[in-house]
Amino acid sequence: MTKIVQCLVILITTISFSQTDAEVLKNIYKQSLKNGKSYNWLNHLSNQIGSRLSGSLGAERAVEYTKNELDKLGLNKVWLQPVMVPKWVRGAKEFAFIESESGTTTNVNICALGGSVATPALGLKASVVEVNSFDELEALGTENIKDKIVFYNRPMQADLIQTFDAYGGCVNQRYQGAVEAVKYGAVGVIVRSMNLRMDNLPHTGSMTYNDLPISQRIPSAAISTNDAQLLSTMLKLNKAVKFYFKQSCKQLKDVQSYNVIGEITGSQFPSEYILVGGHLDSWDLGDGSHDDGAGVVQSMDVLRLLKLSGITPKRSVRVVLFMNEENGLRGGKKYAEVAKQKSENHVFALESDAGGFTPRGFSFDCSDAVFNKVLSWQTLFKPYLIHYFEKGGSGADVGPLKTNANVLAGLRPDSQRYFDHHHASNDTFDAINKRELELGAATMTALVYLFDKYGVILN
Repeated sequence: MTKIVQCLVILITTISFSQTDAEVLKNIYKQSLKNGKSYNWLNHLSNQIGSRLSGSLGAERAVEYTKNELDKLGLNKVWLQPVMVPKWVRGAKEFAFIESESGTTTNVNICALGGSVATPALGLKASVVEVNSFDELEALGTENIKDKIVFYNRPMQADLIQTFDAYGGCVNQRYQGAVEAVKYGAVGVIVRSMNLRMDNLPHTGSMTYNDLPISQRIPSAAISTNDAQLLSTMLKLNKAVKFYFKQSCKQLKDVQSYNVIGEITGSQFPSEYILVGGHLDSWDLGDGSHDDGAGVVQSMDVLRLLKLSGITPKRSVRVVLFMNEENGLRGGKKYAEVAKQKSENHVFALESDAGGFTPRGFSFDCSDAVFNKVLSWQTLFKPYLIHYFEKGGSGADVGPLKTNANVLAGLRPDSQRYFDHHHASNDTFDAINKRELELGAATMTALVYLFDKYGVILN
């Protein structure tokens, strides 16, 4: 064979090779957009079951519902993986006001942070110290903080296009705020909600006391962005302003829950595992449609779409619906622990935990060599306006599976509206767009298909 003929053969093979993959992806998107089930599943999860805080009745019902739905798909295996999870309950609705002078009060919107202790039964009222960082807190010292409420008012940075970077830039004040404030004798903590929008909706989220004795723990709550602005303005005008809040949350004993797992067993390499997943638990203020009901139903639909598209995976493909991502990560850790005990080889894991908005692409946790080869797939996704392929994080629940040899990835939807809903009472089904959700499910299925076909090494 001459060199010219050899080149033509390679060219023709490459073209037909690409066309085959392009046709497969086209069919996947067609099936998701015309015959998708993710939206209907989410409708039930959100509107018939509702919030799914770990250890709650909603979480228990969600486990039962999703397992039953996976059973209907005709997978090779469906099972529940037991995991002990924390049980924190919010109790009665929180109440708060700003007192500018005796008898003059303005009600404000707050919610307890997940894991917080309650205030005293009659509530807590004290003077307020506003800070924007832990460094400011340290500079003020005990003499300026003791017996006061610390008000963390560092906003998300609005000029960062990547909103998760903006979130990461201020979330430490929510998570670690109480631990830092206790060092200087504070009696309570109020945190500006992690939200880029000005509104009246407080956003909850997890916080920690580390190893502080129970007797030293102080109550912590989030305040809406509008009310944070109001409190800050009032403090500038009058340093003697006081803040009152009452919350009745409590931490109970751990309870048993489950990760929900389904599998299509691989036809050629059954001991190599590809995982798709999201977390089944949610916070309790809304119904958890974006965080992370969307990721749950998209992951479920990946396995259904593979079957519907006539794709027989070479590797075993698992869907894992993790329990307790929000306030403990117990499900992700338990799954990784069991996988290690069984010496399971997870070659690729993809998580959807950034909302059900329009998919833009993926972030990959992998070697430079693998990533450079993954970039060659961008052209396959171009017809669907998906161009974002970047190295970066994957997801909290799949993170414990990371090895030097495998690839982790995260679905990256458009994030501009995500933090309007994240951990708030408006994270509800009416904020979900059916087409955007189904595009995400198809996008995840397409990437799973490519990794299954070519493997991690991508020879």
